[in-house]
Amino acid sequence: MKVSDLYKEGRKTLSFEIFPPKKDKALEAIDETLDVLCELKPDFISVTFGAGGSVGSNNTIEIAKKIKHNYCVEPVVHLTSLHYDKSEIDEFAKALQSEGIENILALRGDRNANIPEKDDFRYASDVISYMKDKYDFCVLGACYPEMHPETATEEDELKNLKIKVDSGAEVLLSQLFFDNDKFMNFREKSKAKGIEVPMIPGVMPVINAAQIKRMLTMCNATFPEKFKKITERYENNKEALFDAGMSYALSQIIDLLVSDIDGIHLYTMNNPVVARRICEGIKNIV
Repeated sequence: MKVSDLYKEGRKTLSFEIFPPKKDKALEAIDETLDVLCELKPDFISVTFGAGGSVGSNNTIEIAKKIKHNYCVEPVVHLTSLHYDKSEIDEFAKALQSEGIENILALRGDRNANIPEKDDFRYASDVISYMKDKYDFCVLGACYPEMHPETATEEDELKNLKIKVDSGAEVLLSQLFFDNDKFMNFREKSKAKGIEVPMIPGVMPVINAAQIKRMLTMCNATFPEKFKKITERYENNKEALFDAGMSYALSQIIDLLVSDIDGIHLYTMNNPVVARRICEGIKNIV
């Protein structure tokens, strides 16, 4: 099933993101996470994709196959393109097609000083238009409510997003954020620019202070005062930070759901406890 069809039904979606473990040995442990996530009956699960490597060595595809065939849940495969040429992207696309995988999240990908960049896909819109022209995937795109780190102004951000949608992005998944007003304002400004595709907010629960601070640095997310107080108050108390962080994330999600958004995309950090706690908290709301 194509993810874009879900939104034609007019219901709110619940989806998760996971990432392939860096070590092959840890790949076996992903089953425990998937057992819990798929028990919660998500509408789809996205699987992140790192730079470098080939089809044969790509754990993203192996996990997506498992989600599709073993758990009967739709996978959305992240496809980064900055470090690949057209023939390599074609290889990935054909591997996905052969497994009946219909959904991709088309991204430029982060720059990596250790991996040479190629010239075929300089922007996410390049790979989006390429995939739409050549294949029959549902293509999702990323959006950045607080701007991509390389974007100079909000006007440029909105202009770039419109290009992605005009190139064929059918659904947008947002970068994580901790201030709902930032997302809602961005969504309204996007609509004013003629961007009407579903825009799904991405939420990451706070369970590890050091990890969250790294993410804030990487993705430009605003650090709201009440959120800052939580991490400062409980950063040395692992259990308390987990409970307080989950409560904050639940309040964020509930506020978004009553604001008439299209769904929730949860960054699980491969932690099944996080996913279960969130789902239990919103099971009568979604």
